[in-house]
Amino acid sequence: MRPALRNPVELVATLILGAGLTVCALFAADKPQTFTGKVSDAMCGAHHMMEGNAADCTRACVKKGSKYALVVGDKVYKLDTQDQTSLDKLDQLADKTAKVQGTPNGDTIQVTSVSPGK
Repeated sequence: MRPALRNPVELVATLILGAGLTVCALFAADKPQTFTGKVSDAMCGAHHMMEGNAADCTRACVKKGSKYALVVGDKVYKLDTQDQTSLDKLDQLADKTAKVQGTPNGDTIQVTSVSPGK
């Protein structure tokens, strides 16, 4: 049987390659991005359940404890922010297009800023 890595050069090269790929993945994951979509809430997502208009439904769900969300195509991202300016802007943009800047983590965006979308 032949050992997987027979000499120190192969071992060092494998370790350097593995470390480089890990560092690249970490930098890509932490990079802020801009998302454009419709402001909603995490409970309703793209389909509002209350009678009336979607903006009122979004505001009512947020008042009951739901987080704001951004619907981008078929994907619904929960918006994570404690910044009152961002929360006020999301309230104004309920059921409207918004640009959200932040760092994604799975289905959640850590929000850094919110502005009207086009």
